[in-house]
Amino acid sequence: MVKEGIMLGHKVSKDGLKVDKAKIEAIEKLPPPANVKAIRSFLGHASFYSCFVKDFSKIAQPLSALLEVERKFDFDDQCRNAFMILKNALTTALVLIAPDWTQPFKLM
Repeated sequence: MVKEGIMLGHKVSKDGLKVDKAKIEAIEKLPPPANVKAIRSFLGHASFYSCFVKDFSKIAQPLSALLEVERKFDFDDQCRNAFMILKNALTTALVLIAPDWTQPFKLM
């Protein structure tokens, strides 16, 4: 059996999930988006992990607003803050662990 592997940018092992260092470095070096195409690209990538980020849609709202057709592109402090929060969330290890198979599962 494999003791450790990479899945969706995370190292999976018996100890739980850890963020892959190569992915962290790439995201950390990512500059703030300079145009609508870059916003779309970043949000597309980030939304893949949205289920792991609490209040993702609320955090990403300033960035999503820049995608409106009639809106002028103005990457202000609110957008910069949202970008940094999402970048941080993408580079932080998830709080997930493998189940203890020796214990019975409880129905809620």
